[in-house]
Amino acid sequence: MLGLATRTLLVASADRSPAHALQRILAHENVHVEHLALPGELRRALEERDIEALFLAADLAEADASGSIASLSQRFPDVPLVVMVPPERRAGLARWVSEGATDFVHLPLDTDEALFTLRKLRSQRERVAVSDPPILPGSSGIVLQSPRMRALFELVDRIAAGNSTVMIRGESGTGKEVIARRIHEVSPRRANPFVKVHCAALPEQILESELFGYERGAFTGASARKPGRVELAEGGTLFLDEIGDITPTIQVKLLRILQDREYERLGGTHTLKANVRFLSATHRNLEKMVRAKEFREDLYYRLNVVKVVLPALKDRREDIAPMVRHFCAAAGTANAKPAIFDEDALPVFESSPWRGNVRQLQNFVERLVVLSERPRITRADVAAELAKEDVLLGDELTNEMSVIELDATLRIAERRALERALKKSGGNRALAARLLGVSRRTLFYKLRAHGIV
Repeated sequence: MLGLATRTLLVASADRSPAHALQRILAHENVHVEHLALPGELRRALEERDIEALFLAADLAEADASGSIASLSQRFPDVPLVVMVPPERRAGLARWVSEGATDFVHLPLDTDEALFTLRKLRSQRERVAVSDPPILPGSSGIVLQSPRMRALFELVDRIAAGNSTVMIRGESGTGKEVIARRIHEVSPRRANPFVKVHCAALPEQILESELFGYERGAFTGASARKPGRVELAEGGTLFLDEIGDITPTIQVKLLRILQDREYERLGGTHTLKANVRFLSATHRNLEKMVRAKEFREDLYYRLNVVKVVLPALKDRREDIAPMVRHFCAAAGTANAKPAIFDEDALPVFESSPWRGNVRQLQNFVERLVVLSERPRITRADVAAELAKEDVLLGDELTNEMSVIELDATLRIAERRALERALKKSGGNRALAARLLGVSRRTLFYKLRAHGIV
């Protein structure tokens, strides 16, 4: 059993053959497979429903710009996107992964490969926290107002011109992936793929196959040769996110490729060369891990050739006001609701701690834009919303604390928050998730837990 019961697998393709194949493959898994052929139908389904994964035909993705892989992966980052690739289209694999595809399968669909891919997606979902709100499409949040950030980006642009391995450090939410993409986009490799691997999202055995690929028959599910992320990034950049979470076994294999630029696919004997620039990121204290023998010292030095340290938002407060204006404009465009903040509201932002850094600030601004009943958002509006974010429970429950257990009280507060968000959004669950500051998947999980359908 895949653990996907009661959830929907969307298959988007011009013909029904892949959907019929998946229905047959998953006949005993209690998975509902639904076929869609129009990009408009696809977007509505993703906005309103809890979708386990999207299997998207390569031809359909390229037929409509709004249904493209880049567009869908930006707008719905918590829905795994698997590209279904016919034999004659395999040359596009690197580009699709660079645009945000989670994985790919070969057409015609093979039973073992399809099951292996779905189990891998399930493993990723269990290991990755889903409470972080997605970044708004088209808004990177790069603001260079402060001297510290201007100096940092001058450094980043100098680094980009070379080929050295780079480690990006910083707290969660500071924008480490934004920096990695910047390095790639202004580098001589910019015409080639930028490929990301989330190292904390997969168990050791699957991460190894993701990085290095595998040969047919290497394990159950390996029905055809499949290139790994290193191979897909050939000539471009490979970004290893959360590098501090890899196991000792993967550390050894990664050390070899960094030293010798050589590797083999899983189950293979042919040695491949890697023409790839490696970038890595972590919020963990790798120096402490090295001292505790949890992270190899030689790998640490291989990864840490050049270091970029991103400051927390509280350490560059000059950037907060221009960021607020930038995120306000982006949120207004994304929600078809133009808005502007009064100038006297900006100091309220600048005096707040923003422990979640840029990610928290961005989500907070969008929530204010969506909730506001007027185009101008006042200082009082900002202060009131910040007060809600800082208080554990709503005012209605304050007097109940002495008589109700904490868990029960939190559950009551959570249910009320869900109901209010759904009411405010008119039942639009994608919008309700943004109002609550959580991902869509977290929202659907909470709705099921409270029996709200």
